[in-house]
Amino acid sequence: MAIEHTFGLRARIARRPLLYRFLSSPLTVIASIIGGMMVLAAVFAPLVAPHDPFDVASLDLLNSLLPPSWYVGGDPAFLLGTDDQGRDLFSALLYGTRTSLMVGGISVGAAVLLGLFFGLLAGYFGGFTDAVVMRVVDIQMTFPAIMVALLIDGVSRGILPADQHDQLAIFVIIFALSLSIWPQVARTVRASTMVQRQRDYVLAAQVIGIRAPLILIRHVLPNVLGPVLVIATINLGVAILGEATLSFLGVGIPASEPSLGTLIRVGNGFLFSGERWLVVFPGVTLALLVLSVNLVGDWLRDVLDPKLR
Repeated sequence: MAIEHTFGLRARIARRPLLYRFLSSPLTVIASIIGGMMVLAAVFAPLVAPHDPFDVASLDLLNSLLPPSWYVGGDPAFLLGTDDQGRDLFSALLYGTRTSLMVGGISVGAAVLLGLFFGLLAGYFGGFTDAVVMRVVDIQMTFPAIMVALLIDGVSRGILPADQHDQLAIFVIIFALSLSIWPQVARTVRASTMVQRQRDYVLAAQVIGIRAPLILIRHVLPNVLGPVLVIATINLGVAILGEATLSFLGVGIPASEPSLGTLIRVGNGFLFSGERWLVVFPGVTLALLVLSVNLVGDWLRDVLDPKLR
């Protein structure tokens, strides 16, 4: 009976190609489990974290720079040790991962919407519209993403009042990251749209008088979402790394709002004084998060790209 049940389960899985290919890739399964656990822990950080790193009243400088709990001198109440302010590093990591995921997710979401809009317009209408959109994309892609983000941050600091820099820093970095990602989405959507507009169902819709916006939304858009999903997944890791880089350079998320980048920046100052856990744990967390996202993105590309099947 057990053998029959096993064969029956395999047969049911085999009838679902996507699930079968997912379970056939152990590396992708492991990456999905690790990434999913990190995302869930970050989303439910207020419930999972043993301490609140934002509660200044609960901080005690006597608990500052405590090593991890398994080290000599460690405190079981602080699993991964504490920083120079006495904050629990494990709790700060949960909230920092939450901030990094939020910044990366919103940035990629905004970039996808912007890239879809201009990519569909350029690919469907062509001509002058295509030329204008693609020249803007070409110009945008000549500048490195970090340079664009630094430029936007510098301009915002010159325009905004000094007392609003920290309050609006997260919106500035989201805008900067979105602006650096959307050209890739636009180019991919444009290429897919140019293929789809020659299909019979699009030509038939044009013949019967359906307006262009309805054709784009009902017929073209669903058929270009596959490559966009792959780009969005891979660029989520890029956006998280971009946020960490900018925060490490001191132009991203302020120190009062812990993110993985700010935690690494703070820990870097103690790297040669013996408190290596302050930079090791945030660095490992960032590496695991980005690696998990990239592995899932690579698997999606292999599954959704017909050339790789």
